[in-house]
Amino acid sequence: MSTADDQAETGTPQEDGGNERAYALDRRAIAAILYAVDIDDRDKLIELMEPLHAADIADLLEQINAYDRARLIRLYGQEFDGEILSELEEGVREEVIHLLHPQVLAEAVRELDSDDVVDLVEDLEGPQQEAILGALEASDRLAVQQALTYPENSAGRLMQREVVFAPEHWNVGQAIDFLRGSEELPEQFYHIVLVDPRMRPVANVTLGKLMGSRREVALKDIAEEMFQVIPADQDEADVAYAFNQYHLISAPVVDGDGRLVGVITIDDAMIVLDEENEEDILRLAGVGEESSLSDRVIDTTKRRIPWLVVNLGTAALAALVIAQFEHTIAVLVALAVLMPIVASMGGNAGTQSLTVAVRAIATRDLTRANAWRVIRREMLVGLMNGLTLAIPLGVMTGLIFGTPLLGAVIGAALIINLFVAALSGVAVPILLDKIGVDPALASGVFVTTVTDVVGFFAFLGLATVVLL
Repeated sequence: MSTADDQAETGTPQEDGGNERAYALDRRAIAAILYAVDIDDRDKLIELMEPLHAADIADLLEQINAYDRARLIRLYGQEFDGEILSELEEGVREEVIHLLHPQVLAEAVRELDSDDVVDLVEDLEGPQQEAILGALEASDRLAVQQALTYPENSAGRLMQREVVFAPEHWNVGQAIDFLRGSEELPEQFYHIVLVDPRMRPVANVTLGKLMGSRREVALKDIAEEMFQVIPADQDEADVAYAFNQYHLISAPVVDGDGRLVGVITIDDAMIVLDEENEEDILRLAGVGEESSLSDRVIDTTKRRIPWLVVNLGTAALAALVIAQFEHTIAVLVALAVLMPIVASMGGNAGTQSLTVAVRAIATRDLTRANAWRVIRREMLVGLMNGLTLAIPLGVMTGLIFGTPLLGAVIGAALIINLFVAALSGVAVPILLDKIGVDPALASGVFVTTVTDVVGFFAFLGLATVVLL
């Protein structure tokens, strides 16, 4: 039984109920590991690293600097686990592969399932790919090479070739005897896939049903009602959606002739779903879909600068609108003070609607069937928010500047801009999706432009008409 201090040292979670840092590496654990590296104490390093999960070790390698990372890897040596490689961010992973001794790399790769090896090598350069493939046994190497022939980001790349299947006419006893007699079963699997004589999957049998049934029961009689087959060329985003939508645990993958070629499990599907969510967030912020904390400065700059250039152009458009009311601003200086309020409120309201819409499109909850209902709802929400905020803002503006009409102008402009922001926040992503442009990638720029231009035009235009 471990104490709280033991847990802190090893980085395992402490059961404190509401700790936001649960499952994060303890700073003392990191310091102890780095100290073992500093004094070149390999035994102590192994002792400290042994309790850590591969994902925790990957986090550690990502958090420390390149110099300490190189020293740790060299000292850790033969203890390096293949699972660590599969947990690392792509940029750090390439660096670690360069640092590993070829023999250590070969041993680490041999421990991985075929899908993890495919994920490992598909983004590497030719020499690195050859080094990893050369470390595999002939059968495993062939499986990985075949998987690499499928399109990038497809089910064929995502699947693992290790799959447990049985003829559809078998009974429970035959299946159990087969499993007990097999020497090379996958380390983890959830179903036995039933296949017909042409190796086409026809049903799934869960291990729970198998172990809970009598030997003479036919496998097809205890097959799951929900059965989903995944084409090998299907996009991995669609695979992840199917798993999430139909609550799948695993699903067989078939080639163009419908024959069984592999299986996808829930853990791989959820990784894809997590990656899709992360890509949407990064695209909405205009920082690229593969950004990470370990990226080089030059790579990060290259990804971000294009959208900053686009934003510069849209900001110039908003400035052009302001320039049309130069005389109005010169006469009523208070307008210059109040303009940011209208623009900022519109931008925030647009972002709220935009985020909801982009996420709904990604999860396929927002479709052509309910698009108009969602647009109408957002318009009403924008109008209600505008009315709610316009009254106190208008009253305060009138009192502070001593001009009730100025309060009325900014209140009316706020209502207009929040209404347009809510409308554009949902309409722009729908329109972009309809024409085949990723809504997460481009919506933010357009919505911000609309809210700035409309906000400035409404406020300054009303001020010109009403106050001059």
